[in-house]
Amino acid sequence: MAKRQIVAMGGGGFLVPGDDGVLDNYTLSLTRKRRPRVCFLATAGGDNRDSIVKFYEAFSAKRAEASHLPLFGVPRKDIREFLLAQDVIYVGGGNTANMLAVWRVHGVDRVLREAWRRGIVLTGVSAGMLCWFEGGVTDSFGRPLAAIRDGLGFLKGSACPHYDGEKDRRPIYHGLLRRGLPAGVAADDWAAIHYVGAKIYACIATRRNAKCYRVGVRDGVVREEEMKTRYIGV
Repeated sequence: MAKRQIVAMGGGGFLVPGDDGVLDNYTLSLTRKRRPRVCFLATAGGDNRDSIVKFYEAFSAKRAEASHLPLFGVPRKDIREFLLAQDVIYVGGGNTANMLAVWRVHGVDRVLREAWRRGIVLTGVSAGMLCWFEGGVTDSFGRPLAAIRDGLGFLKGSACPHYDGEKDRRPIYHGLLRRGLPAGVAADDWAAIHYVGAKIYACIATRRNAKCYRVGVRDGVVREEEMKTRYIGV
């Protein structure tokens, strides 16, 4: 069986000013290829042109063989074949709820599950972290932040990106957990959780104070367990 891998980033990556490329390089290294094929899904941002341009600038010809899958307008007919030919599928940030709806219309959700099972590395930041879980905390419906409960469910439980990057993320996540959102994980900006199969393999960060956590409710009280997070910055 192929190794199923997901790198769920709380924040950072090529779209953020000050990115040093290390988080993304970690993901590329998992393919064990000198120039892996990387496809960007910018669906959560409405296929924003600026984000797509930044992706191609970041994943230059020497770093990867870059491509993207647009889903607004007239989509390509060979979505399944196109995605399954990749080594990494990279999901950008934006509106998670809208992204999931568009994916389901075009069957991308099913193809992503097949890609995961085949060993294609799945990764993403913000919405690209949330989508792999059963649910989590989102700004898809505006402020205040709210729960989303219809994620892809490749990974059990809930997720919270930007745990330290937005002051309302942590308290709202805690409140949602107390009201029944399943226990899960949280990642600060510049931190990521690497899953192999359904288990956490490693937590990494490119800022020394960035952390990853398990978060859940016990005896009516929200408990945080800080996971060992390895600094991989330069």
